[in-house]
Amino acid sequence: MSAIRSMNLPNLLTISRIFMSAILLGLLSLPETIPFAKSLALIIFIIAGITDYLDGYLARTTYGVTAFGKLMDPLADKVMVCAAFVSFVELGLVPAYIVVIIISREFLVTGLRLLAVEKGIVISAGKWGKHKTVWQIIAIIVILLGLAIRHDVLRGGDATMLANYDLAFGYIAYAVSIAVALITVASGYLYFVQNGQILSRHNRAKA
Repeated sequence: MSAIRSMNLPNLLTISRIFMSAILLGLLSLPETIPFAKSLALIIFIIAGITDYLDGYLARTTYGVTAFGKLMDPLADKVMVCAAFVSFVELGLVPAYIVVIIISREFLVTGLRLLAVEKGIVISAGKWGKHKTVWQIIAIIVILLGLAIRHDVLRGGDATMLANYDLAFGYIAYAVSIAVALITVASGYLYFVQNGQILSRHNRAKA
């Protein structure tokens, strides 16, 4: 508790995203009969996305960038994104293999970061990693918006209209998740290419 009190505002915003990820997961796990759960999930995710921008902005302009922030900011983003996509698999909107690709990339990048920390190096999120996160957030917002419309706005609508909506929404969710998976793989590849010297030094040290 004292450690949390000693954190500056950007780091507190970073930690708050982890708690909001748990709330998001809970809301998306609620039965469809509970009204406005999906809309609340959308609102929570948008707030989390705003904190992602704010903590970086405040760290650069007012409070200063810390080693904790460099490490935890991208980790909080990963928790948030993984919570959303795992929920989408449970809801039948995104194929499991796409989420495995996304999570695998995040584990590999996190492993490289931890390896760098052992050598006293903190790797912050790169340009392509930030692009990847932005597109992941956009895709999640599109899917959450579709869920909110389906379960809250169109609740009790005509069966034929709902069936057509479900079909169209299913294709959209699949298309955006495929696009995100491709961007995620590309950014992971570039991340390892740019930071490969850390692995090389580690392997030489082990030899």
